[in-house]
Amino acid sequence: MSMIRWWSGGGLALSAVLLLAGCGEQGPKEGEDALAVSQALGGDDMEGYARALAPRDFQFPEDHAAHPAYRNEWWYVTGNLDDPEGRRFGFQMTFFRFALSPTPPESESTWATNQGWMAHLAVTDVAGDRHQALERFSRGGAGLAGAELDPFRVWLDDWELKAESGNDFPWRLLAAEGDLALDLRLTPLKDKVFQGDRGLSQKSPEPGNASYYFSMTRLKTKGTLRLGEQDYPVTGLSWMDREWSTSVLGENQVGWDWFSLQLDDGHDVMVYELRLEDGGVDPLSKGLWVEPDSRHQVIPQDAFELEVKQTWISPQGGTYPVAWHLRLPEQDRDLEIRAVREDQEMDLTVRYWEGAVDVFEAGQPAGRGFVEMTAY
Repeated sequence: MSMIRWWSGGGLALSAVLLLAGCGEQGPKEGEDALAVSQALGGDDMEGYARALAPRDFQFPEDHAAHPAYRNEWWYVTGNLDDPEGRRFGFQMTFFRFALSPTPPESESTWATNQGWMAHLAVTDVAGDRHQALERFSRGGAGLAGAELDPFRVWLDDWELKAESGNDFPWRLLAAEGDLALDLRLTPLKDKVFQGDRGLSQKSPEPGNASYYFSMTRLKTKGTLRLGEQDYPVTGLSWMDREWSTSVLGENQVGWDWFSLQLDDGHDVMVYELRLEDGGVDPLSKGLWVEPDSRHQVIPQDAFELEVKQTWISPQGGTYPVAWHLRLPEQDRDLEIRAVREDQEMDLTVRYWEGAVDVFEAGQPAGRGFVEMTAY
């Protein structure tokens, strides 16, 4: 999430939802508006929290677990899958942790906690022309949600991302809600890559407005997806982002467009644009080019060109891009990106668009990926 998912950055409205919520679904009620990203990013009190100020030495498996000294954190997995007959699916599953205060409450109760949790699950069935999006909330106490090692596990109720044994891969992604369920096994095909400056991803000029951010850009994925009464054996590729931070967006930043693309020739590319109030793009926008052997290099904002080619008007309001032209001159790549379905809007407590895309080059299929867009 992707990238900079600061939705929970101290916003009073979202914090109240989490404090009151146990496990289960909770989104905007009929007739209510979803939270705008700017609302959810509210809250300027960062005193007492750790800040992402300089590059750090990442430690594993420790950095697979939670970093409660920072205000926000997420474990984010997206992917594109096919069944044996070629039926196409996209999926997203993300676990969000955020601190409601810098220190835990002084209480011996197992229910006492300063940690809130949220999880999002979405599946796009291309042939069925359907996109489903679900969310859950919980406090971090009493074993309702959390992240731990030995063995590695991140969970909210019975939605979980966990190691099959110990802390190492392969990992399992498991979730079920109503007529939707998935059980996927994730195995890395490439090494971890560290975003920005050795894992320090600066989002705006102010010191500390940054995150610690690494990705696993190509995960072999195999398992089962259930839609209604039908179970589909599926295989494909997934992408995982890990990120934690405290700071929110800069004052003049309103949203972002984030792309993760897995090309058929073995290259992977991530680019994001941070959008400004005046309609411009922040120069701290950037990307990452990943070679088949995991070697990688940062793509600065002036080294890629992203042009919107088509838009879609949401019934909820807002106009989202759904087709783009991405030029990467230094890599000599010229890519067309198209959403597999225009409506992949996550109409949840925080509304945004996130969905599967196809990639074309010289008019021919060249890969697949995922796109996230906020504040439209």
